[in-house]
Amino acid sequence: MRNLQTVLAITGLLATTAATSVLAQEVNIYTTREPGLIQPILDAFTAESGIAVNTVFLENGLIERVEAEGERSPADLLMTVDFGALIDLVEAGVTQPVQSEVLDAAIPASLRDPEGNWFALSSRARVVYAAKELDLDAITYEELDDEQFRGKLCIRSGQHPYNTALFAAYLAKHGEAETKTWLEGLKANQARPAAGGDRDGARDIAAGVCDIAVANSYYYGLMASGKGGDEQKAWSDAVKVILPTFEGGGTLVNVSGAAVAVHAPHREEAVQLLEYLASDEAQKLYAEANFEYPVSASAEVQPIIAAFGTLVPDSQSLTDVLPFRARASELVDEVSFDTFGN
Repeated sequence: MRNLQTVLAITGLLATTAATSVLAQEVNIYTTREPGLIQPILDAFTAESGIAVNTVFLENGLIERVEAEGERSPADLLMTVDFGALIDLVEAGVTQPVQSEVLDAAIPASLRDPEGNWFALSSRARVVYAAKELDLDAITYEELDDEQFRGKLCIRSGQHPYNTALFAAYLAKHGEAETKTWLEGLKANQARPAAGGDRDGARDIAAGVCDIAVANSYYYGLMASGKGGDEQKAWSDAVKVILPTFEGGGTLVNVSGAAVAVHAPHREEAVQLLEYLASDEAQKLYAEANFEYPVSASAEVQPIIAAFGTLVPDSQSLTDVLPFRARASELVDEVSFDTFGN
């Protein structure tokens, strides 16, 4: 009987261990990016590794959610669509450092935290959509306030992170007085209220509301590929994409990225997923699925995006731009950027 009890105890222990092992083969992502945009990549990771990936979409309040959950948080990986948001995660203390030779080799030093608290996984350019018939093939960000575009510019809210990043970069280069004047010029050039999304700029160009729009590069790929439906394909057919530059500089690039959560219950799996996302295989999937630029120099750029021409990112570091975000946001309000016609 005692032997039988011993066998049963050992069997129970093995079963518990096995169940724990199975449960451990997962990784939980909290993301501010629509999960559907990266689902093909996550599916490929699961197929290769056997690790299940669960996603929780949090358009707002990611930091607050992790802080409220504390040590019991199930979050393993935190993903954002903006560089500033990555830094916010670190400053809030909800990340932990990762040291990985794989990540260091795949991701340029300028696109990852020296301490390993965050890693860029894809990038996008802040570009100009222009009506195809418009005699315009090159433009600087500084020229967006030119009088030739009075009443002809479409742009989303000045307080949206995509625009705040652009305005902060301008502020870092040109100072407060010039930036305020420039923002006033952009406001004067608006063809309709600064609102909606980037794809709405292409829609309104197609409808004759405006001649140019400021948008992220990947939205054009989503439209031109037909992934947005026939209506959005027609919008993309009405525009051409120009890679603007700063005077004497390059094109503004922002990044999507990820960090391992401070209390990650599946830390090893989270790092494994991060390393996969930085691989050429996943970077190619990123480019194909989301029409973003890979962060890995050896990964291919999707053909629709490559057709824009050679992207030369501005040499100004995103880290250097970050301190100017708050003041840029204040200037947006000071010039009533989002109030049309006043």
